[in-house]
Amino acid sequence: MAEVLFPKMAVVGCGLIGASVILAARAAGVVGEIAVADASETARERIAALGLADHLTADVAEAVESADLVVLAVPVMAMGEAARAAAPALKPGATLTDTGSVKGSVAEALAEAAPPGVFVVPGHPIAGTEQSGPDAGFAELFHNRWVILTPQKRDDDPYLEAVQRLADFWKALGASVDRMDAAHHDLVLAVTSHLPHLIAYNIVGTAADLEEVTRAEVMKYSAGGFRDFTRIAASDPTMWRDVFLTNRDAVLEILGRFTEDLQALSRAIRWGEGDKLFELFTRTREIRRGIVAAGQESPEPNFGRDHRRPDKTA
Repeated sequence: MAEVLFPKMAVVGCGLIGASVILAARAAGVVGEIAVADASETARERIAALGLADHLTADVAEAVESADLVVLAVPVMAMGEAARAAAPALKPGATLTDTGSVKGSVAEALAEAAPPGVFVVPGHPIAGTEQSGPDAGFAELFHNRWVILTPQKRDDDPYLEAVQRLADFWKALGASVDRMDAAHHDLVLAVTSHLPHLIAYNIVGTAADLEEVTRAEVMKYSAGGFRDFTRIAASDPTMWRDVFLTNRDAVLEILGRFTEDLQALSRAIRWGEGDKLFELFTRTREIRRGIVAAGQESPEPNFGRDHRRPDKTA
């Protein structure tokens, strides 16, 4: 039987990630009581119907009171507000973490809000689907995924123990855990996640704006590549707006490099430089094969459970 790492866990924000954390932690047996705070009345109705929380409220401070682990699973630009709302009720010795895909600004906001004696350990589970809301959560979301922790620069034993306990928590949920500097995290994710999403949003928007191609034709004749773009572009607009605004510098740096490479590719096509195209396509195919070999394909949700519906889109 699994060890209970946190007798009480509070989750603030219960969309895809928050709900999946709850379901995975409950399945792994690593938490006891689960409290949830969500500002949306509609979301709270679904959370209650799904039985995700032992205690459900709209009040953040009420949810986090006496919690040993507090997980902020709200959009990135709402992290500071959520941390400030939680701060007065956080108990000494509690671990405060998050699930945001930008770490620099979030780590700073959490550190500023947390009272003395609370262990701030920012985190990012690199997992997700285009679905959103409490119904989208599933316990297997983190299986064979990476979770990146960006701990503070501290070497005192209580803090190091808190970091290790949080790492053990994520491992129990099926994830692998890595640790890195917050600024480096934001640069890495700008390459591997943020820029691909930006490209997907843009190319789907471009297709929708073409006067010579109707929307019906776009949907009817979508090939596999375009379908993949539309899946990515269906992700939560609020979350991704916040990501691009809060990770602006890293995204713009990588976008500049991408633009230069795209121009070089355009020249190769224009001048019929087949060798250059073949070399690029061969190199990128090997990268794809490496990703598959590393087990980094996204898990499919289990729609057979009572809390999931296969027609759920948002």
